[in-house]
Amino acid sequence: MVLGLRTGLLRGRVRVSALAMALVFASALGAPPLCLAGEAADSALIAKGAYLAKLADCAGCHTNAPAGHPPKPSPPFAGGLPMGSPFGTIWTSNITPDPVFGIGRYTYDDFERAVRDGIAPGGKYLYPAMPFPSFSKITDDDMHALYAYFMHGVKPVAAPVPKTKLPFPFNMRWGLAVWDELFAPHERFGPRSDRSAQWNRGAYIVQSLGHCGACHTPRGPAYEERGLNDGDRLYLTGGTNDHWFAPNLTGDPDSGLGSLSADDIAAFLEHGHGGGLSAFGSMVEVIENSGQYMSDDDLKAISTYLKTLPPRKKSGHIDTDPSRNAATVGVLRTGSIEYPGAGIYNAFCARCHKVDGRGEPGKYPRLAGNPTVVAPHATSLIRLLIDGARAPETLGGPEPKRMPSFVGKLTDTEMARVLTFIRNAWGNEAQPVAPAEVEKMRSTLHR
Repeated sequence: MVLGLRTGLLRGRVRVSALAMALVFASALGAPPLCLAGEAADSALIAKGAYLAKLADCAGCHTNAPAGHPPKPSPPFAGGLPMGSPFGTIWTSNITPDPVFGIGRYTYDDFERAVRDGIAPGGKYLYPAMPFPSFSKITDDDMHALYAYFMHGVKPVAAPVPKTKLPFPFNMRWGLAVWDELFAPHERFGPRSDRSAQWNRGAYIVQSLGHCGACHTPRGPAYEERGLNDGDRLYLTGGTNDHWFAPNLTGDPDSGLGSLSADDIAAFLEHGHGGGLSAFGSMVEVIENSGQYMSDDDLKAISTYLKTLPPRKKSGHIDTDPSRNAATVGVLRTGSIEYPGAGIYNAFCARCHKVDGRGEPGKYPRLAGNPTVVAPHATSLIRLLIDGARAPETLGGPEPKRMPSFVGKLTDTEMARVLTFIRNAWGNEAQPVAPAEVEKMRSTLHR
């Protein structure tokens, strides 16, 4: 033990002497002195970049979903995930620091230009499935941290990805230059002096790294987002992506977040459950890859910002009069034939979502007063019946529950009837669902 201690001290002296000698030679040669604090700063920068990559949910698009039986986890950030778009399938790229198949040869300027402007080295324009209109707002400090992480904190993976082959004219990359000029901003986020630091932090995350508008903002005929910040009338008012309808995030009390508290929103982002609602579809991966790792301060900042968005693009209505709920409960218990969807609900849905439509917090979402239920499009509801769903699995969160697919159990007409009933029960008021809508979705999903 004594020998080991002395040897360690001796080695320590040798290291200090070598360091001192290096500093002397560096000074003599006019080189900048070696700084141990710089190494610590680099580690801190990489750690910061790792957190920012989670805020941005980079893994959600650039890591392929596990496949096989049993599933084998795919290498992080190695790309190869097929993304559906109105123009065809877009394959995500390998963003590991592999020098051949990844971004290992990117300089900082290459990296910054690709992330912010959607232009890869060689002047190759990226498709707007990459949310560079949002990422353009990322600060310089955060961009440097992200670059440090992806270059030094991510394991390189020498794996090629399939090439994106869209039909004409969408395969003409020069057209993307025109798109970029017309629809992509190129300015950084600017904090508002009339708002708190917490509000500005939330606005920054939502508008830039979080790129929430990429899904929750409607898109125009050129696949452009119809708004990029809270000053735009359609920003975060809901959008359809890959056959899911991402709901309205403004303060609308019916189809938006107006009925939820800031704490409800923060809990939802962290564990996928909040205010009696449960995450589904693409949002499950967002919670698992991003939300559950956010700091409490950032969760509060995001929810604070979202709660200040004014109600916009109202859709449907939720009557909170208790008599409306009681009337639905009466229909379900008596089996009234005037409501054909009620019997289907009793047989297939009531066990989890309950006769009063209130579900079970942390397990099964409420359908009564649920913003997704009264959304302008029943897209998500239809796909939930066809594909089924699962809740997020998070650290410290509730045990994830799974909703089964009803393909083979319900016909298109039966699905339409039960969804029409749900959208107009317990005080919900929304447009009915037609069997043709269900048939179209089922055909699209090849179920």
